[in-house]
Amino acid sequence: MKINIMLNGRPRTFEVGPDDYLLDTLRNHHLYSVRKGCDSSNCGICTILMDGKPVLSCSILSVRADGHAFTTVEGIAEEADQISDYFGDEGADQCGFCNIGMALLAYTMKRDNVEPTEEAIRHHLAGNLCRCSGYQAQVKAIKRYMEAKR
Repeated sequence: MKINIMLNGRPRTFEVGPDDYLLDTLRNHHLYSVRKGCDSSNCGICTILMDGKPVLSCSILSVRADGHAFTTVEGIAEEADQISDYFGDEGADQCGFCNIGMALLAYTMKRDNVEPTEEAIRHHLAGNLCRCSGYQAQVKAIKRYMEAKR
């Protein structure tokens, strides 16, 4: 079956099977920034934006994606680079595996004008697991990023 989506602002058509998940469809088309972590919707590593809202691509059947707009970290490359700098400054980039999902969440927090309190940031990061740290560095980095962008 063919699906038509907007991917990072560009129309794309993919041939998908009835049981293909969006995570695998995107990775099969060389979008390796969409990472595979758990395959059970528990880690947040596969976070992308669907119609501007964060979703877990491992839990969306590709056939359900038809007609929707998706943004991966490539679609916010300039912002992602800036967020990455803050992660590096705070030491929040130990292995970097979770950073892409967190960068997309930070981007949506800034876009939606979320007040950059530690509590608000932790609330928005809930469900995005980091296996290397206790999240302090990520929270500090995102808070600094959001404050600098105000």
